[in-house]
Amino acid sequence: METLENQDNIDYSRIEKAIHFIEDNFQQQPSLKEIADHVALSEFHFNRLFSKWAGTSPQRFMRFLTKEFAKEKLAQSDNLLDATFESGLSSTSRLHDLFVTYEAMTPAEFKAKGDGLTIHYGIHETPFGQCLIAVTGRGITDLRFIETEGHEMAISGIRTDFTNAEFVFDKEFTRPFIEQIFYGTEKTITPITLLLRGTNFQIKVWEALLKVPFGQMVSYNTIAQNIGQPTAHRAVGTAIGSNRLAYVIPCHRVLQKVGGIGGYRWGITRKKAMLGWEMGRL
Repeated sequence: METLENQDNIDYSRIEKAIHFIEDNFQQQPSLKEIADHVALSEFHFNRLFSKWAGTSPQRFMRFLTKEFAKEKLAQSDNLLDATFESGLSSTSRLHDLFVTYEAMTPAEFKAKGDGLTIHYGIHETPFGQCLIAVTGRGITDLRFIETEGHEMAISGIRTDFTNAEFVFDKEFTRPFIEQIFYGTEKTITPITLLLRGTNFQIKVWEALLKVPFGQMVSYNTIAQNIGQPTAHRAVGTAIGSNRLAYVIPCHRVLQKVGGIGGYRWGITRKKAMLGWEMGRL
């Protein structure tokens, strides 16, 4: 046991050293080999160790730091080129790809806080109570049950992310999305585009949830294992609780390993109703 504990301490010291190195040097965009050399490990072993301890790959961690730094620069200046080069990126197209991947919006859209963006939203009845859905030209951005949050709180939560966007209440525009989500069949459902906004880890968890089949249930541990982070079940639970797309991203299908129903952002009773409804349809 002592040997294992000593090895854990050595491993953690290496990860801590690697994280500090990435934080200090991300503007130079060091390669995986450069980071691994800094902690005296091979690229293969360092990548595995870092992913185990930090909950994400070294590359994703560096991209997160780069993106957050670029967000600060864009908030201070309108110069996209300066923000790109100060972030250590070689071109504005790389900054564009980084933002679209991890913020679901372009750098210009982030800077504009939704200026020029139209968000259609509507309130609809579903098998599980009233919901508010918001849709942009790029996809569904939010679906929230409003008995839990309330109409004003639900829409204000969306406005916070898109303070300068034009919000249009249009039930006819949003109705087809609701019909497809709750009343479509396997033959009628076409892929729905989702506008995901979250950290790298959250997006990985949400993508794993989208793979859980209709009417089936998994544990938090299973999701943690599926994203390659078997010890991160608590972090998985936090990411699930941050889901903005109720039912579409099926966090209701995740149960506690010991058999408990587990928590649910929009109410335990609603979670039980969803699980029963899906099993009945099967």
